[in-house]
Amino acid sequence: MDRVDGSYLRGRSLAVLRAAGAGLMRLVYPPVCSGCGKVVGRSAGLCPACWATVQFIERPCCDITGLPFDHDRGEGLVSPQAIAHPPPYARARAVVFHDGVARKIVHGLKYSDRADLAAMMAAWMIRAGRDVVDDSDVIIAVPLHRSRLFARRYNQSAELARSLARLSSKPFLPGVMRRVRATRQQVGLGLKARQDNVRGAFSIEPEQVQRFLGLKVLLVDDVLTTGSTVEAATRALLRAGAAQVNVLTFARVASQGEETLYA
Repeated sequence: MDRVDGSYLRGRSLAVLRAAGAGLMRLVYPPVCSGCGKVVGRSAGLCPACWATVQFIERPCCDITGLPFDHDRGEGLVSPQAIAHPPPYARARAVVFHDGVARKIVHGLKYSDRADLAAMMAAWMIRAGRDVVDDSDVIIAVPLHRSRLFARRYNQSAELARSLARLSSKPFLPGVMRRVRATRQQVGLGLKARQDNVRGAFSIEPEQVQRFLGLKVLLVDDVLTTGSTVEAATRALLRAGAAQVNVLTFARVASQGEETLYA
């Protein structure tokens, strides 16, 4: 009995110390808005002013590409673009349009060593993309080429995928797919040039194929621009034996012609 009471007291003492430490950290490093840097009530959040400017992607949308319609066409309908040029993936979803505060958040994760943003972004992604998350067996991130990975120190898409795996309890399979060509930046390229730029850029490690063979894959990236990158990665996964590929990104541009620093 004394041993049980002693263990209980030690556990309580540790919990009190951890809470005190967390409180001290909040005093020294108060939580700030992920968009503008103002002090807010909790970490990994936005202030009301920034929240009001975020353009969330709402339904109704194309059931395949996830791009919202300009008016309600009913559930399960697809866009003329998806009918004319069907993508290799089954469905794609994104949380927000890549503009303003959302663009700053992506920039922070991708270029400013703000890996802490991944948990917040993934929480938004799992709410917006619940249908594609539930319809997938495993999670794979769009990989960076090793030269770009060395320069950035981590793959932002892998950080999102890892957080999504924790939230969804789906297995995350890192290292399954490689980017075998160091593609040039997509900024300034038209649709055809973007497609040519990433054609054949991805490959699947032969010894990794059995890990997802016949399974439905959730392919994760930070931003969807023209779709060229996720389509090239999807084709590599399907050639290697994936039964289906769904795509989930944090942001997407409003139209394929819009320029972006990311893709």
